[in-house]
Amino acid sequence: MKSTVTSPTRRDRAVAAKRSAILRAALTFFSQYGMHGTRLEQVAEGAQVSKTNLLYYFPSKEALYIAVLKQILDVWLAPLRALRRDHQPLDAIREYIRMKLEVSRDHPQASRLFCLEMLQGAPLLKTELEGDLKTLIDEKAAIIEEWIREGRLASVQPQHLVFMLWATTQHYADFATQVEAITGQTLHDEAFFNQTVENVQHMIIEGIRVRPQ
Repeated sequence: MKSTVTSPTRRDRAVAAKRSAILRAALTFFSQYGMHGTRLEQVAEGAQVSKTNLLYYFPSKEALYIAVLKQILDVWLAPLRALRRDHQPLDAIREYIRMKLEVSRDHPQASRLFCLEMLQGAPLLKTELEGDLKTLIDEKAAIIEEWIREGRLASVQPQHLVFMLWATTQHYADFATQVEAITGQTLHDEAFFNQTVENVQHMIIEGIRVRPQ
């Protein structure tokens, strides 16, 4: 028996578009002013919907903020989810660095908001971090540990490797103003983006490459 795939209706598409517009507007204001400094009226105006309509999709400012943070996690963790056991380790780490720098280039507001939430102690995201995020990190750490046991990576603590990859790649989003002030360039400059990718890849790969005894 053939399965029937139901195409989204016009209403479904309109609902999805409106929800996306609200989340985009919310990200803009939350990343600038934080949750407490943002008013729902601002978000509604930015999304070109009424406040009543906004509250239909997200019943409170806290619910909207959490939805934005979870969306950020989905984008931010996509490169890590792509890491597979059957990949060549050094190639996989190189590609991960490129993908994470692309996220920093294309979603700087998301990275800055996530950083702000972490600096505040992640009061609204701690359950998510201690649940799904920890499970994902444990899963990928096990892959890295297996690569190390097989002699395909230098002996490093997997969690610290992940932390270093996060810190290095997200610096170019969270401190974009500083990077531009010092270099006069941003990741949107293609030559500078490629230079950044190559340098970060080189420094990290050379640190985890297996050396002959």
